[in-house]
Parts: sequence; structure tokens; C-alpha cells
Amino acid sequence: QVQLLESGGGSVQVGGSLKLSCAASGFIFRRCKMGWYRQAPEKERELVSIINVDGTTTYTDSVKGRFTISRDNVNDMLYLQMNSLKTEDAAVYRCAAPKYYGTGLCGVDFAYWGQGTQVTVSS
Repeated sequence: QVQLLESGGGSVQVGGSLKLSCAASGFIFRRCKMGWYRQAPEKERELVSIINVDGTTTYTDSVKGRFTISRDNVNDMLYLQMNSLKTEDAAVYRCAAPKYYGTGLCGVDFAYWGQGTQVTVSS
């Protein structure tokens, strides 16, 4: 059973930093791409960043140069370092994993999300 548990959220001022963590279990983590999503009140869910199996990364334009996604394939952990936070970054952040077929194969689309961790940014 795939499980994703986020931590590290909190309340910071504009310009501050936070590092989110996601503990993954129930699948072969190192074989799957992983991602971070966020959703602010009354807004659509937004894909923030993806890290592929080979370590390559993508970011939504609004966080490029400020956020860094990383992974620890030994401990099955996903991270999101967030610097220079802005009020518009405030949201619930959730890590995401693709469908896992139980044979070491991972799907393309994200199918599992954690419960989320709240990030609040005040001016």
C-alpha cells in the first residue's frame, strides 16, 4: 500500500525559507518519479515540481530559482526546499507518486497523494 507522509510546513514571513519532507513507503521509491503539488484556497491544484528517476527536475515557472526538489533513494524521502517565499506560495503542499504496479514498474501519471502540509507566508 502506497503511503506518503509530508512534514515541514509552517508559518514564515515573506522572504523566509522552509524545507518540506515526504516519507514514502509501499513501493520501490527509487524507480518512480515523484512530485510536489500545492493548492491554495479557492484555487486549482498546481503541480509545483517533479523529480525523475534519473534526478532531472522540472518546476513551474513561478518557483524556478527559489524552490529545489530532491530525493533520497536510500531512505525513500522526497524534499522540497523553498527559499524566498512569497505570499502567493501559501498553500497546502502534497507530495505525489505515480501508480505502482507491484512489479517494480511505475506509471506515468501521478495517482497517490499525501495528506499535505500547510505553508503559510505572511507579509
